[in-house]
Amino acid sequence: MTATEGHNASHDAAVGKAGMHLEVEVIAVSDIDRAKQFYQQLGWRLDDDAAPIPGLRNVQFTPPGSAASVSFGLGLTTAAPGSTQGGLTVPDIEAARREVTSRGIDASDIWHGPPFPAEARQPGPDPDRTSYGSFFSITDPDGNTWLVQEVTTRLPGRIDTAGTSFGSTADLASALRRAETAHREHEKSAGRSHLFHRTGQDEDWPAWYAAYLAAEQSGADLPA
Repeated sequence: MTATEGHNASHDAAVGKAGMHLEVEVIAVSDIDRAKQFYQQLGWRLDDDAAPIPGLRNVQFTPPGSAASVSFGLGLTTAAPGSTQGGLTVPDIEAARREVTSRGIDASDIWHGPPFPAEARQPGPDPDRTSYGSFFSITDPDGNTWLVQEVTTRLPGRIDTAGTSFGSTADLASALRRAETAHREHEKSAGRSHLFHRTGQDEDWPAWYAAYLAAEQSGADLPA
């Protein structure tokens, strides 16, 4: 066993087994209705706006395709408005920014390189579109900032390798396009034509696609 393998085995043993899924992030705002309007304009789904008792109001939104939600309101937190800095991931940084700005929301320019400090940022998307390498940010009226990051392939160990899921049809479509491109290369190396060319077709392409999608999302080695 190599040192790296030993480290990974030790790390895996330290990871808890009970399922814990991040459900809600509470942020602080100074004007609830103004914040509600902003997140509706951003295109996030309004899940709830409830005031069950005096002094308590909970407004909950969920970003498209996200399994976790964001809540703000009255009586939820003692944090200062605008003190939150959160992270969002997208499969296509340029398409995501176009979507945001088309809704009338201000967004920073796209940059690549380290997200912090700001002086280290380089203009434009990562030249190789490396996963985790491209960013832009959006800020709500109180100054809560969301760092948007392009993620196409997860680093090993970042998700459960026993399960594969996609937050939206857009995420799945983007992953299928990447799988199609990779499958073309696989066909060439195997001496077969591409999927949509009937002669010499790889009849087991569904299994190949499935293996590619699962490996890409889990950070495992991609099929050749």
